[in-house]
Amino acid sequence: MDISSLKSTMTKILSKTTAAWKRRREEGEIKSFTQNQQAEGAVGHRNLGYREILLRQIVGSVGRYHDFDSQFRLKKDRPPERLERVKQAIRKGKSLPAVKLYRIKNEYFVLDGNHRVAVAKQFGWSTIPAHIIEYLPSKETLENILYREKADFEWKTGLSDAIELTEVGQYAYLLSQITEHQLSLEQVSSTPVSFENGAKDWYKTIYLPFIAIIQRGRLAKAFPNRTLSDFYAYISFHQWQKGRKRKYGIGLDQLIPKSMEEFRAKMAEKKESDLPEMKRVITAFLLISVETGREDRIIDKLFAYQEVQEIHFVPGEFDIIVKIEIEHDWLSSESEIVGQFLHDNVRNISGVTKTQTIIPISSKQKKEPAR
Repeated sequence: MDISSLKSTMTKILSKTTAAWKRRREEGEIKSFTQNQQAEGAVGHRNLGYREILLRQIVGSVGRYHDFDSQFRLKKDRPPERLERVKQAIRKGKSLPAVKLYRIKNEYFVLDGNHRVAVAKQFGWSTIPAHIIEYLPSKETLENILYREKADFEWKTGLSDAIELTEVGQYAYLLSQITEHQLSLEQVSSTPVSFENGAKDWYKTIYLPFIAIIQRGRLAKAFPNRTLSDFYAYISFHQWQKGRKRKYGIGLDQLIPKSMEEFRAKMAEKKESDLPEMKRVITAFLLISVETGREDRIIDKLFAYQEVQEIHFVPGEFDIIVKIEIEHDWLSSESEIVGQFLHDNVRNISGVTKTQTIIPISSKQKKEPAR
């Protein structure tokens, strides 16, 4: 081969290589399990058995990540015969074996069944049956510690992806709750109850009703970085486990009994629409002194607040009496809630010189007369 022919051949090879590299860059690839395993230090593993997996969580492959683009579509330069055979089998209603997946955190990588996953995604399926081997990340980061605690909780309870906590140690507390509930079920039925069955009953009869009450209380809006599971763990711990005295305890005891099993019995006959609100209304009276000549302007400004129900201009040490009603959750101190309203809406009004708050211990109110 002469020099010119060699140059021509090398140019063609280089051109093809460049074109392939550009196509690969444009198409992207699914993730490599090996690369993610090394990045997470995921060495220890365990068999999770068979589960139905969301297809959107399958993001990579163990050995064939070069064959599929980032959408898990077979690349154009790969032989399509196997993909077509899988399509035809599914169209004919044939039952295909479960795919085999490796899991790292919340992502799955295909060990066996890449073409089945590709076709399932193409056909718009949402889930696929799979046999799962989980690899646990070993690096000591907060994210990994929480993940390992969650994985251990799911492994023991069978409650997959049902509970999301953001504090270390809280999954262990929930496991202790389930153990207590399991023993209670055994005492009632006089028969052994497996931990997994105890967990399922705890989730259905205790956790979900409790969560429904929390949702109705709209606590999540006040704490955007916390989950509903966080609220469950915090409130139930202080109500059932620690039992400490607290400013808000009297009202909360009426809503949620001091015993977990009492709560379960109380919720057993209720529909979700009958669940109590984790809200109550504080009634308070504000006594306000103001500079002479500014009474009318201050009264108008106060009356514009939604929480203000009545205003009275009176003689004596104080010039104005204001009745307010504030909705709040059972966890908040009444004095803190009213104090916050005073700080934000009253004391910064020009002309207000002195304030005093009265929160009734108890109240009685006559019904409105018939008209």
